[in-house]
Amino acid sequence: MQPNFETLDRPGGFARVGLLRPLRASRDFRILWGGMAVSLIGDGVFLIAISWTAFRLWNAPGALAVIGIAMTVPTICCLLAGGAVSDRFDRRRVLVASDVARAVVVALLAGLGFAGVLSFALLAALAAAYSAAGAFFTPAFDAVVPSIVEVADRAAANSLDQFVRPLALRLVGPALGGLLVARFGYPVAFSVDAVSFSASTVAVLSLRTSLRVESTAVSTAGAIREGFRFVRRHVWLWGTLVSAAIAYLAFLGPTEALVPYLVKNELHGSAADLGLVYAAGGVGAIFAAVLMAQRGQPRRDVTFIYASWTLATLTVAGYGLAQSTLQLAVVCLVFNALEAGGTIVWATIKQHHVPANLLGRVSSLDWLISIGLLPVSYALTAPAAELFGVRATLIGASFIGAVATAVAWFLPGMRDIEGGTYTSDPKPALARRAAA
Repeated sequence: MQPNFETLDRPGGFARVGLLRPLRASRDFRILWGGMAVSLIGDGVFLIAISWTAFRLWNAPGALAVIGIAMTVPTICCLLAGGAVSDRFDRRRVLVASDVARAVVVALLAGLGFAGVLSFALLAALAAAYSAAGAFFTPAFDAVVPSIVEVADRAAANSLDQFVRPLALRLVGPALGGLLVARFGYPVAFSVDAVSFSASTVAVLSLRTSLRVESTAVSTAGAIREGFRFVRRHVWLWGTLVSAAIAYLAFLGPTEALVPYLVKNELHGSAADLGLVYAAGGVGAIFAAVLMAQRGQPRRDVTFIYASWTLATLTVAGYGLAQSTLQLAVVCLVFNALEAGGTIVWATIKQHHVPANLLGRVSSLDWLISIGLLPVSYALTAPAAELFGVRATLIGASFIGAVATAVAWFLPGMRDIEGGTYTSDPKPALARRAAA
């Protein structure tokens, strides 16, 4: 689980790579991300396995849409509770409970598959349970990182997050999942994913830093209200979340639904061509992660975020203008690079300006906004494409989303936190010494 980092301090070696600095500096972060990397590859395997299984059990265009709804709605419903629980209880237990619950669900999918009794209804129900458990893991994990990483290394730690996720979820995991399903069948693929959760569980249990938090809330509902009150008091938080909600409503559904349509029906490409487009997005995110790790947190961080996200949203228009799959791939690369760059800085700002005992709830609100309006965006995409055309819908969505993003930058007080000092913080080190 722990790779050998002895060569990182050699002159001219990897010590110059800012992306790896948190791994070198923090034993707990190194262990946590070793386990998470394995688990994320398992998540990539799961995505391929559940897609293939859905069409195997119900070979209809709506099969994957039903599974998507089954996985999205429970996440939306449970995210706020997940954030509140992660801020009220020991985050180690929250992470482990989520991992164990999801491992059990995936093991059930594998067992039912081996027995030949898995139905589409059972698949959808278990997918919903899987997503509900995942809604508790995400905010808790986001809140754990600041506890085990020094402030000066948080930008690099968030860059590493944006490096590992596309690498595992878009490249390694799906490739392994496709191989497992093709050679051994989907039950084996589900089994591999179930086992991968053990890496994350062992990693969390191996952490030396205390993950207990002090909360003033007396109930989960009270904790949620406390999180809302904190967000409402800070323009940089509520302004960004509201603008993100509008922007995602405008362009997320069109890009998710219409880019594959363009590849298949207008550019007459294959599934491999679509895979190339998405893989280019992963490459863009990885490039941005490496670059941001080297440069560190920008001084005008809020302005950097809004410039990156506004340009990224404008890039969506490139999908509507592209005349080949290669051009689509370039657009996807640029879009994901800009999105990832802004997201890395955004995560670092949250960790710096949100109190540790509120970070889980703020992160859950952030995630909720990211996917909360996705069903509505999907619902509006089809009639918009029918009325205006596929390409015009993508271009229009781009400009609406870009305006919604850029306007928030001008809100009074939005940039009051800009230029905050990101220096070393004794709290993580003190927490480790106290735990020891």
